[in-house]
Amino acid sequence: MIYTVTLNPSLDYFVTVDDFKLGKTNRALSEQILPGGKGLNVSMVLKNLGVDNTALGFVAGFVGKEIVRCIEEQGICAELISLKEGNSRINMKIKNIEGTELNGMGPDIPRHKLELLMTMIKGMQAGDYLVLAGSIPSSVPDSIYKEMITLVEGKDVQVIVDATKALLRQVLPYRPFLIKPNNHELGELYGVTLENRAEVIPYAKKLQKEGARNVLVSMAGKGAVLVTENGHVLEMDAPKGKCVNGVGAGDSMVAGFLAGWLEKQDYRYAFEMGVCAGSASAFSENLATREEVEALLRQVRRG
Repeated sequence: MIYTVTLNPSLDYFVTVDDFKLGKTNRALSEQILPGGKGLNVSMVLKNLGVDNTALGFVAGFVGKEIVRCIEEQGICAELISLKEGNSRINMKIKNIEGTELNGMGPDIPRHKLELLMTMIKGMQAGDYLVLAGSIPSSVPDSIYKEMITLVEGKDVQVIVDATKALLRQVLPYRPFLIKPNNHELGELYGVTLENRAEVIPYAKKLQKEGARNVLVSMAGKGAVLVTENGHVLEMDAPKGKCVNGVGAGDSMVAGFLAGWLEKQDYRYAFEMGVCAGSASAFSENLATREEVEALLRQVRRG
C-alpha cells in the first residue's frame, strides 16, 4: 500500500481576475475550490492513474470536514486525524497572475495527536511506500520527517520525500528511495543558482552522496533530470503544451513516477511517467488524468 502524509492540508480557492489592482475591490471572473496540500495532491493523481493509496494527515474545523468530503468523493481512502481546535487552511491562488497566492496557517497539532499518526506509520509493512510531502505547521518540529522515516527503518518500506531545507536534509542519511527537489530548491541547499540541466546534475549527485538513492529534479518548462541509484543520468525535455495551472505539477510528477515504477520497475519509464504527469497537471485546470498522461507519453515518444 502507498501512504501519503500531509501535515497541513488545505482547501485551495482558485480565482481568475481581470486587471488586478492592489488596494481596490477586485471581482473574480471564475472560481474553483479543490482540496490541496502536496501529499493529498499525490494521492489524487495516484488515484487518477489507477493506483490505490491511503492519505494520512490532520484536519480541523469545517474546512477539514470539506477536505475529507472532497477526497472521499474521489474514492481515495483517507485516515485523516481530526483536531478539536482550529481550522484547516484555506489557500487563495490567483490563477492568471503567475505565482500569486496567499496561504493560510493551519491548526496547531498537539503532540498526543501527532503520536497517533506516528503509530499509523510505525504499523507499515514490508513492500509499503511512504510519501512525505510538503511544508509543516509551525507547531510541528522540523525533525518530524526524520522521526517518521526512523519508524520504518529496516522494514523494507520505500520512502519518497518532497520537501525543502532541513526537512529534506535530515532524512538523507536514512537513504530515502526518492527525493524530488526542483532546481531552485536544489540550488538553495548548496547556495548556488541552477538554471539548466547540465548545472543540476552534479548537485543531484551530491544529494546521492548524502544518502538519497534516486534524485528527481523538476525544472518546469526546462524539463527534468533523474539521477538513479544504479549510476544512470536521465534527462528529458518538457512536453509541449500551454501552462494553465502550475499548482500541483511537482506533486503530480511524484505520483506519476511512483505509478510508473510500480507498473514496470523501470527507472526510464517511471521518469517519463513522472514528467508527463507533471506536465499534464500544468496543462489542465485540474490534476492530471490517466488519459492526459498517456497522451503526453505518446507525444514524447514520437520525439
